Amino acid sequence: MTPEIQESVLKRVVWSALTSRQSRFSVGDAKARRFDQAITPFAASIDNSEAALASLAQVLGDEDDHVYLLQAEEVGLPDSIETVKSALGVLMIEQLPGESPSLELGIHALSLADVPDMVELAELTQPGPFTARTPEIGSFWGIRRNGKLAAMAGTRLNLDGYTEVSGICTHPGFRGHGFASALSRFVAAQIRARGDRPFLHAYADNHGAIALYRKLGYDIWSEVNVAVIRRKPAVAAATDPGT
Repeated sequence: MTPEIQESVLKRVVWSALTSRQSRFSVGDAKARRFDQAITPFAASIDNSEAALASLAQVLGDEDDHVYLLQAEEVGLPDSIETVKSALGVLMIEQLPGESPSLELGIHALSLADVPDMVELAELTQPGPFTARTPEIGSFWGIRRNGKLAAMAGTRLNLDGYTEVSGICTHPGFRGHGFASALSRFVAAQIRARGDRPFLHAYADNHGAIALYRKLGYDIWSEVNVAVIRRKPAVAAATDPGT
């Protein structure tokens, strides 16, 4: 894949996933799409044209329906949508593959039977949007200790040539054992084995995470814009007190 193609698919990485390998999970049209709401709350438009932003508004539900935009390009919104929260992130691509983790850690594939524990761990550690159906769009692996899910990591966005390492988290009671690093290396190895290049996201101010990912062989490709958006709440019509 040439650098020009790489830049094209990564600038709007959610759009690239929704219009390629993960299109079966998408809702929308040729100008704006979102993942099935029950799976993950990410959405994207093809560009910031008026037509594309109008389509983006159409894939949103009422004002309680929040979706995430995640893209290197500038975020554009129609007048009918407002930003609830925004932040700056980074997209990092693996440049130097790391060593495979020790098999003694007991890394194993997580299945449907593990989903309740996965959701519980994600709600406790907040690695990013995660629902009971998120594992439908990727594969996840974990490490258990004394029957408890101590750590997990997996894949989320999947597009031509690239797969995202995501959902990296460790229970507070099991930190300091290198589980997150080991799982990240393991997931990256699975991605490389099928011919893709691993990438991941972090918030730009999460210097600890970025430093860890650098040690694992990743470099920042670009800053990315993160925005949580929703429809603007309807304004109730004013009532004339004299009527």
